[in-house]
Amino acid sequence: MFDKGRMIDNVGRYLPTKNLAGALLIIKFDERSFAPMRYFLYARKSTDDEDRQILSIEAQLVELRQLATREKIHVVKELVEAKTAKKPGRPIFNDMLLQIERGAADGILAWHPDRLARNSVDGGKIIYHVDQGIIKSLLFPTYRFDDNAQGKFMLSIAFGQSKYYIDALSENIKRGIRLKLSKGIWPQWAPIGYLNDPKTRGIIKDEGKAPFIAKSFALYSTGRYTLQEIRDKINSLGMVGRKGIPLSPWQYQCILRNPLYYGVFRYNGESYEGTHEPIITKKLFDRCQEVMAGRAKPHKVKHPFALRGLMRCGECGRMITAELQKGYVYYRCTKRQRTCSQRYTREEILVTQIQSILQKVSLCDDWTTKILRELDKDRATDVQSSRPQQQNLQDKITDIDRKISRLIDVYLEGAISLEEYQRKKEAYLNEKKDLQERLKDFAAGGDNWFERAKDFVTDLNRIGCVLREGNIESQREILEKIGSNFILKERRLNFSSEGTFRHYLSCAPYQTWRRGRDLNSRCGITHIAV
Repeated sequence: MFDKGRMIDNVGRYLPTKNLAGALLIIKFDERSFAPMRYFLYARKSTDDEDRQILSIEAQLVELRQLATREKIHVVKELVEAKTAKKPGRPIFNDMLLQIERGAADGILAWHPDRLARNSVDGGKIIYHVDQGIIKSLLFPTYRFDDNAQGKFMLSIAFGQSKYYIDALSENIKRGIRLKLSKGIWPQWAPIGYLNDPKTRGIIKDEGKAPFIAKSFALYSTGRYTLQEIRDKINSLGMVGRKGIPLSPWQYQCILRNPLYYGVFRYNGESYEGTHEPIITKKLFDRCQEVMAGRAKPHKVKHPFALRGLMRCGECGRMITAELQKGYVYYRCTKRQRTCSQRYTREEILVTQIQSILQKVSLCDDWTTKILRELDKDRATDVQSSRPQQQNLQDKITDIDRKISRLIDVYLEGAISLEEYQRKKEAYLNEKKDLQERLKDFAAGGDNWFERAKDFVTDLNRIGCVLREGNIESQREILEKIGSNFILKERRLNFSSEGTFRHYLSCAPYQTWRRGRDLNSRCGITHIAV
């Protein structure tokens, strides 16, 4: 029953009409039964960037609980949801409305109307439920709502303002992304191996994880490791994700497929030339894609056969495989779909032959020092003579930039489709990246020939240590640098010298590095005359 200016409960007690913020009636009663209304307490915070300034869920709960305790509001249940309200489909919100329809509660207690809806569908549902009397009360510490025509009109305006805010913010974010893309800046969270730079709003190399990324590409490019093996090797070195969790094989596969690591990235189907520092070269990335495509597909084996996949049969041309029999490793022809008379060969016999070959090309310390000194002299001279070639590469890069500019104009005129534009632009950017890497090599000296030659000479010098260590895998690595086309016939290993060893000589910029015919017996130098 009612008295002038006051409300009386069902046992005759007077309850004062107390207002929040000067106007909002907090304690409400069902006019039919005079029983206190039941409320769902609803708190929400989106994980999107636009809600950074909104109170956290914990802060909302603290304020709403204090309000409910202070004003003796009957809260049936607390509902917490961490999901954006830009689109309809929030499960907890939808379930709350369904429970209200079934009579589990009479109203909703929330911090602000924008916690309930930022889209027209959810906002319309709430207003419609108020019209039908399903929702009898809406309480907000920061907003006044009256259940009348004006109150519902103002509530619809509040929902409209929330939607306008989210739409305008989305346009501003998209505009910022377009600006970043035009400048070649990665617009999202930095991938593993990079960090977001708050000053430039771009990405910078993560000096702690970038070496692990580079090592992952290097190992996978050899075609000898599976994704699981790469995961085990790199994670054992301390590689973890953002949350400190070790990476999975699937994450390594995503890394190995991401062109961002060599300087080109894709966004919404279109390729862009990044301004960030690459971790790997495009050549290394392309090699990894070949391995992943199956042209050099690694195979998981139960026993790590060091020489497996190195040789072909000299009789039928099939690959030489390996078997473990009675504790010994044997190499034999696969003999697939062919008849072959070649016999098994023990691994010890092949290792002895490899060691004999390596001893012939090993380089002593004195000759190593002399050769490295001459390389440094020739490198200084070559930097000056390579300037015309560098200018030629720079002209080609400039020409590609003009082609990309014309391609944009052709697309805007409607002469080509979006798919054709994206495909051609990506091809131009990859070609440009190849030219830039070649230009960088020239700037480093002689198409980087001198650095590779110095590494090669150093490898020849460390043959003695490798032989003493007895590591077959290391011996194989050096063997593949001095030869190619390895053939096993009649238990004898033969190979062509037109491998990496010959390549250094044939690509040398000076005639002082030329092919020879004599064997230097003192230091074991084969086919080199200085």
